[in-house]
Amino acid sequence: MFYIKNVPWRERLARIGLSIAIAFYGLTRTDGALSWLLVAGAVGLVLTGVLGFCPACALIGRRLKK
Repeated sequence: MFYIKNVPWRERLARIGLSIAIAFYGLTRTDGALSWLLVAGAVGLVLTGVLGFCPACALIGRRLKK
């Protein structure tokens, strides 16, 4: 898979940290479908943070400055 990273490293760290907090909240403070929805959203944020590529950002044409 070929893609161009479009998320800067600071934002990548923020996405990973925020996703950990969201997953923790979803697993400890909620139950039922909301819990699974929060965890699924957190997994999506982790993936965009680890890979450095955000499909939504790519749709609007966001690119990293060189």
